[in-house]
Amino acid sequence: MKYISTRGNYEGVSAAEAIRLGMVPEGGLFVPETVPAFSRDEIYQMNELKYQEIAYQILEKFLTDYSQEELKEVIDAAYNENSFVDQDIAPVVKLDDNLYILELWHGPTAAFKDMALQILPHLLVKAINKSDSDKEVVILVATSGDTGKAALEGFKDVDGIKIIVFYPDDGVSKVQEAQMLTTEGDNTTVVSVKGNFDDCQSAVKEIFADKEFNNLINHNNYQFSSANSINWGRLVPQIIYYFSTYAYLLRDERISKGEKINISVPTGNFGNILAAYYASQMGLAVNKFICASNTNKVLTDFLNTGIYDINRDFHKTISPSMDILISSNLERFLFEMTGHDTDKINQWYKDLKETGKFEVDEATRKKIQGLFVGEWTTEEETKDIITEVFKEYDYTLDTHTAVGVDSYQKYVAETRDNTITIIDSTANPYKFSKSVLEALEGDVAEENEFKILKKLNEVTGLEIHRGLRGLEEKEIRHNRNCNTTAIKAEVKDILGI
Repeated sequence: MKYISTRGNYEGVSAAEAIRLGMVPEGGLFVPETVPAFSRDEIYQMNELKYQEIAYQILEKFLTDYSQEELKEVIDAAYNENSFVDQDIAPVVKLDDNLYILELWHGPTAAFKDMALQILPHLLVKAINKSDSDKEVVILVATSGDTGKAALEGFKDVDGIKIIVFYPDDGVSKVQEAQMLTTEGDNTTVVSVKGNFDDCQSAVKEIFADKEFNNLINHNNYQFSSANSINWGRLVPQIIYYFSTYAYLLRDERISKGEKINISVPTGNFGNILAAYYASQMGLAVNKFICASNTNKVLTDFLNTGIYDINRDFHKTISPSMDILISSNLERFLFEMTGHDTDKINQWYKDLKETGKFEVDEATRKKIQGLFVGEWTTEEETKDIITEVFKEYDYTLDTHTAVGVDSYQKYVAETRDNTITIIDSTANPYKFSKSVLEALEGDVAEENEFKILKKLNEVTGLEIHRGLRGLEEKEIRHNRNCNTTAIKAEVKDILGI
């Protein structure tokens, strides 16, 4: 299978090359030339399979230049008992007959990013081995909190790879920051940036598109790649858990064969919900996609109006991984919605760069609204839903998953649609323990995040995730800081150029 650019500006490449490059060097994102499909019987038969076996069936359709042995090797290396403590890898928890939680945080860093970032390093190493390049790969990552630690954990001490993570200063939780700053590995670097996530992400994208800077890097025997969801190798593993979810529901007789489900996804960069859309294109029975946003509701407004407008205030919220205005993977989605119309994509993203907004045509807007709904949640509503779910179901939500549940409830109230719905639970509650504790107990005077974590454990009885235990006792190993305008200089300094 070939991978093509959303902007029609690059020759088709293999899956391995798309993963090695990370994003299109000329600007744009790699997407599969065609989306493969399963028959209904193939999907139904997945209810007899383990997560790893479902993963193989998905990946072999997209990564056609990887051998069977290579795919099985990377799957076994990523999805095992050392990395994921639940045998289902991504278990599905029932709240009531119509509502289920897809727990995506059982990996080493307590966030859904582990689902892809435990396998991406292995895919990338294979991709490098398939190329003629002898250059060391430098992974550049912009993070709103969870991607950073998951990428660091996945890539630390991997031969032939360095990883540099940029995160917004004061834009992540203290637990998220501690996770990143204590990361071991001789090949890891973490840099806090004076700005927000969009500033970090835009700077990293500019580096990828800067030919002169890339020539300098190549001349010094390095090459760039990405672990953000702009890299297809990050997105394709996320398709797996939507098929496993459906398989588990069939296995446990929660749904019947062919029954449609709704999927509600707390969304920032649009990658997680895009993976769900790709799953539906492959044959998964999906009724509606509920795109759930916090106060930074650029996606909600876009889905409701067809206008994508980032000319607005940026809000720091208690669901910081969603504090994003420039949703990178929306470009892939629009490419699919327009039937691969590169002229439209180029014009819209030219408008976005020049004016901070674009408007899709009426036909595209109607097509999108036939599949997707956009809802959003205030800070107060986020805390209220955490309290409500805990009281009613004795289940503890993190601040992002709470947005997904609240958006689902608003959608049901508006439509009376009682289709069984899956809520993506994107992070363990202990990653945002202060906000969760305040939702359950009221204002928290304690400032020490780790004491708060222990208090939340007393209140909820939920076991503290292994990736978060003892963080306060670990050595701080990274202390770099820079302005957004100095990110290139920071990269050069780190690499000794």
